[in-house]
Amino acid sequence: MPQDEASSQAESIDVSSSSALEDLARRFDATPQQIREAVKAVGSRVADVELHLKGTRSSSNEQRVDGKP
Repeated sequence: MPQDEASSQAESIDVSSSSALEDLARRFDATPQQIREAVKAVGSRVADVELHLKGTRSSSNEQRVDGKP
């Protein structure tokens, strides 16, 4: 198998694999269901899923400012 193909497969999430979902859930401090939902929203690339998950858990500047006295 060419390295590009192997690398591409390693960067793609197989949502039918419960072990892959559990590994990524631990890696991203998420649940397997959140991983599935992220894949549905942005596709199966690991980097895209990671950014999506980080974005859904981050607060906006407005939220941070409103929370201060």
